[in-house]
Amino acid sequence: MPSKTKVLFLSAWYPNRYDAMAGLFVRKHAEAVSQYADVCVLYLHLDDKIDDFQIVEQSYNDVREIVVYIPMKNSRLSLAFNFLKGFRLGYRRVRAHFGQPDICQVNTLTRNGVLALILKVLHRIPYVVVEHWTRYLPDNFLYTGFLRRRATELVARNAAVIMPVSSMLQQAMLKQGVKGRYRVISNIVDDFFYTTPRTERDNDKKRILHVSCFLDRQKNISGILRAVELLCRTRRDFELVVVGTGVDFASIKDFAQTLDIPQGTLVFTGEQTPNEVADWLSRSDLFVMFSNYETACVVVMESLAAGVPVVATPTGIVPDFIKDNNGQIVDFKDVDALAEKMNTMLDHLDRYDSSSIRAVAEVFRSRYVGQQFINEYNKALERD
Repeated sequence: MPSKTKVLFLSAWYPNRYDAMAGLFVRKHAEAVSQYADVCVLYLHLDDKIDDFQIVEQSYNDVREIVVYIPMKNSRLSLAFNFLKGFRLGYRRVRAHFGQPDICQVNTLTRNGVLALILKVLHRIPYVVVEHWTRYLPDNFLYTGFLRRRATELVARNAAVIMPVSSMLQQAMLKQGVKGRYRVISNIVDDFFYTTPRTERDNDKKRILHVSCFLDRQKNISGILRAVELLCRTRRDFELVVVGTGVDFASIKDFAQTLDIPQGTLVFTGEQTPNEVADWLSRSDLFVMFSNYETACVVVMESLAAGVPVVATPTGIVPDFIKDNNGQIVDFKDVDALAEKMNTMLDHLDRYDSSSIRAVAEVFRSRYVGQQFINEYNKALERD
């Protein structure tokens, strides 16, 4: 029986001892690939709380994880030296406990892409790139600096394929001169979003749901609240449930107090687990997303997987997946239009069939996404 392909993930973000939520989408990709291949993740974390290198090696389901905590240095030269040393120490562990990889997957450019390029030059290991970062988008533009841009272009040219998580992100990268062979790859929605049954509620109000990390500059939660205030002038048969927490949580709650929104119409739940989010979706009639920019919109993907229609701005996966039978698209920052579309959708919820909406979201399942990765690895290895 032929041995499985050995895949090394090099990631800019990953769950670590300081933030268990960081880079969860990368871990989900690694788990998806582990259904078909042997996977090891090497994550380098710059750490200002330590004076010497620390390595943590562990397993998460079928994924081997090697996390190297690297002491921060004040000078760029010293920091670059430590980063390369941390990579050398981590890769030594990879070779000892996993073996030499057949292929590398770079998760977010640019530093880890340079490391993959080094492995390609020294050991003839091909690599692919998965990009999640919003830095290429006009509303959060951070793709600056001559050396960074040239290094990114070099890494991109030598990658077997570049896989952004939405076609919108692909177009933004191409506009910035990041050229290569592209193929959009999806983020992953957990299976329980598909399987949690729709449930009846104990009140007659229609429920609008919003889930986010409470970064108002990106998510525009304040805009959603203003639209709800407008909607309350014409109807009172609904409620908005806002799930999540973040840096703007307190200021958004304070802002809500200044609006003319009747008591009982607005609920803030605070942070919820993914399973609890799935449960909220199962008991909601409509999901709203009013972001100014996104690369993927995982919460929109989760809503579709749960069979809930969506009203959202045209960012991330929204232009590719939201159609008349599963939602409506609203222009950025157009509060009046958001209120109008929510009003129309609440009046015509019977037009949206949950099973049909869920069917569109099948492409976000782990097994499907994992197989797409394997297909791209095979193409890269055949060309090598």
